[in-house]
Amino acid sequence: MISRCTLVCVGKPKGWAAQGSEDYASRLRRYFHIDVIEVPEEDFNRRSREEVLSKENQRILKSIPTEAYVISLDRERGEQHPSEQLARKLEDLGVTGRSHVAFIIGGPLGLSPDVLQISQELWSLGEITLPHALARVVLLEQLYRAAKIHRNEKYHW
Repeated sequence: MISRCTLVCVGKPKGWAAQGSEDYASRLRRYFHIDVIEVPEEDFNRRSREEVLSKENQRILKSIPTEAYVISLDRERGEQHPSEQLARKLEDLGVTGRSHVAFIIGGPLGLSPDVLQISQELWSLGEITLPHALARVVLLEQLYRAAKIHRNEKYHW
């Protein structure tokens, strides 16, 4: 199992998404060290798509820990993993010396080709489009579920 996880996310969630993110992040701290890095979100109503992606993704690239194994979330190109497979995948990463994983979640416009290119893997949470704040909650819940599966603790039925 991995021993450290860094989430690099665009924007700061509000309301229920902030509560859900913090709830699962605090639960995960029983299983591994977790850091959440929030890079500022650009106002996409005032700038071009290319400008927004460029600025947000420059911030993402600067925030990725150099030693981390990078997995970016991408709905279109990413692989989907059932919960049990995700648990095995995280275990395998830890066993093969990739114990620090950085998960990258883009903003409303997604991730630039530069970020996707430096990613060792692309994962998808499904074919539906999720708001990035909800994607963060879903990813954290799935990481928590994977940790529980790995330890054979009751949670996943």
